[in-house]
Amino acid sequence: MSSRSAIVNGLTFFRVPLIFAWLVFAVVGECRGSLWFGAVAAVAMLLSGLTDAFDGWLARKWNVVSPLGKMADPLMDKVFYVVAFPALTWLVMRQGESAVHGLVMLMFTILYILRDLWVTFMRSVGAMYGADVAARAIGKVRTALSFPAAGWVYTFLWLHALVPAEWQCRWLWSCYAVECAMILLNAESFRSYTVSYLPYLKRALERK
Repeated sequence: MSSRSAIVNGLTFFRVPLIFAWLVFAVVGECRGSLWFGAVAAVAMLLSGLTDAFDGWLARKWNVVSPLGKMADPLMDKVFYVVAFPALTWLVMRQGESAVHGLVMLMFTILYILRDLWVTFMRSVGAMYGADVAARAIGKVRTALSFPAAGWVYTFLWLHALVPAEWQCRWLWSCYAVECAMILLNAESFRSYTVSYLPYLKRALERK
């Protein structure tokens, strides 16, 4: 493995320890009421998101795109979702600012995880018949926006108590807007992949 490939793969896999570092510092910061722990958590989440932005860019720039990278990158994204979104739901409910916000985050998290499980299944079925299982544009957009969406919600949970009540309300509504937009994008991604791979699923069901 070349040094450039090692750097790219290192960035991809480093997403996991970074998001777990965010989880630890975010939970400890919430339990202790420490803004400093929250700040460290925010930096860890930011760096985790940046690894997603730069690993693919560097792989293409250095011409070191590999089958391992193509498989590892979406897996690391899924680890981010599985860690970040349930933890954000817990933070919302612990703070008790809004039961509605907790329900929205819960629905958001369940739909996100279900979509990933369904798409993985459909792509596996398609692969049985030689289908192109590369990520669709809608999936790439969903992934790219998931990191800043998670960061925006966490920043609200971390800092909202420091701003005036009027701005707290506006900030909360901006979180609702982000979460609802991502739910709609997630639904469109679900629909797009289903339509693309449905013929292969029908073939599999009809196979004797």
